[in-house]
Amino acid sequence: MSVLRFEDVSFEYAGSNGELPVKALDHVTFSVEKGEFIGLIGHTGSGKSTMIQHMNGLLRPTSGRVLLMDKDLADGSWTRQQICAHIGLVFQYPEYQLFEETVARDVAFGPNNLGLSEEETDARVKEALRLVGLDYDELKNVSPFELSGGQKRRVAIAGVIAMKPEILILDEPTVGLDPKQIIEVRDLIKNLSKNHTILLSSHILQEVQAVCDRLIIINHGRIVAVDTPENLSKNVLQINKLEMRIRGPKNEILTGLEAIDGVESAELIRVREEGSVDVRLEAGENVDVREAVFDFCSTNNYPILMMKTNEINLEDIFLQVTGEREAKR
Repeated sequence: MSVLRFEDVSFEYAGSNGELPVKALDHVTFSVEKGEFIGLIGHTGSGKSTMIQHMNGLLRPTSGRVLLMDKDLADGSWTRQQICAHIGLVFQYPEYQLFEETVARDVAFGPNNLGLSEEETDARVKEALRLVGLDYDELKNVSPFELSGGQKRRVAIAGVIAMKPEILILDEPTVGLDPKQIIEVRDLIKNLSKNHTILLSSHILQEVQAVCDRLIIINHGRIVAVDTPENLSKNVLQINKLEMRIRGPKNEILTGLEAIDGVESAELIRVREEGSVDVRLEAGENVDVREAVFDFCSTNNYPILMMKTNEINLEDIFLQVTGEREAKR
């Protein structure tokens, strides 16, 4: 059973000055399984935040359904308290979730609203602060507004996980942090993924590439790709590029490689080892020239010291599936 599912969800809001309604989500369908780590990727204004507000019932679809544990969020099956107990949302700016006088009271806000006993609430506050790497005794009486940006983010996350939600939604969790704080928060999120189903919304592609099980790419309110990073790398881009280090004379190597059937270009990158050249080679679409390159080098006694295919990164994938790569050509 999916823990969260969008079924053909569209959402419109009124345009300004009598303009036609704006479609923020356009027939969105996807599901999230228990224990998954999902990356939700899109430019600012792509529809990410609108999707997130549907996930925890803050918005209702114009059409379609959002299901939590197979029950419609919009048909009265869920109370607000029940939704918050299952889905924890950490906003893009932690200040939106910091409103009590002390760190301890702030983290206790959610458990108190769940009607827990004082003893259980205190236990959850201490455990949540421990999980996010903050010292309860040191910070319990400190105002959260006096903390650094990274600490504020941790307190905001602690306040959510203190309610022990199964699903944790993180909206742009590293915005406004310095490089050290970004690393710390990313490490924290990795640790949280061991015990939570996580949806991580970001426009920073590097932020999700290494940690997510699946990626959902949204563009102008429509989902344009849903897959693992590995499958997107294999299936989305069909550009065949090789980087090689070959021992031998530069001009003869470049001329010979360019003469291989299917090779479109061969260019010198650098000379790193005496007597060898580093070459970047590009073949035609869906053309694998590795065996032909090996035969050429073997025949001419040019040892291949290194050969690797082009590493496709998430930025390339994003540009391809959103159509921006073609627009830039």
